Amino acid sequence: MTLPVNFDNMGVDAILNDWLTALSEHGVEALMVLGPAPTGTPNDREVLAIHPPRFVGAALSLAESGDFGAGWRESDAPLVAWQDISKAAGEQTSRWRRLWLAHGQQSLVWVSFPLPAGRAFECFMFSPRTFNHRSDAANLAWSAFNVWPMLRRMIAEQRVSLTPRELESLNLAFQGLTARETAVRMDCTERTVNYHLANAMAKLQTDNKLAAVQRACWIGLI
Repeated sequence: MTLPVNFDNMGVDAILNDWLTALSEHGVEALMVLGPAPTGTPNDREVLAIHPPRFVGAALSLAESGDFGAGWRESDAPLVAWQDISKAAGEQTSRWRRLWLAHGQQSLVWVSFPLPAGRAFECFMFSPRTFNHRSDAANLAWSAFNVWPMLRRMIAEQRVSLTPRELESLNLAFQGLTARETAVRMDCTERTVNYHLANAMAKLQTDNKLAAVQRACWIGLI
């Protein structure tokens, strides 16, 4: 079962609250961010953020579904979709749709920010309105592009707390530098670099540098 990460992070909650306030004129009542499960397949997603919290059950149901997600990622560019949830209502409606409809939400706008290996971060904006014009969805998508850099950083820091030197070591490893080359760049010893990398691997729950770099990407640290 996909479980939400800690929703008590004040930084993330503050960003989502401000974002929701800014979107109130567009009728948006809920915001959700999904991200790849670090130890799962490309189809495994976690709820990274949800606001307001009362929508957590509906958010978990969507994360567990096969809708959107990996199957939509046929491009390296950010993807956008606009969907009328209510039009899929009926006996065969997926559980997440029924839950969001029960909360009074009629439409969603989805923005996906691709990651390596078929993963992605996904932002969802829900509204009780039925959008009639493409421009309505476009305005919401642009808001996601604007807020995403800061939101991604806050979510990443919420999931794993690395020191600046640990993060720098991982970033240089991501660029293909060896520990010796990283030591020159960081003006320290190779032993110190390996120490920072070992700490980062422990925090990311991996047993090698490549896996640590990969997981850092999927979490949003790199």
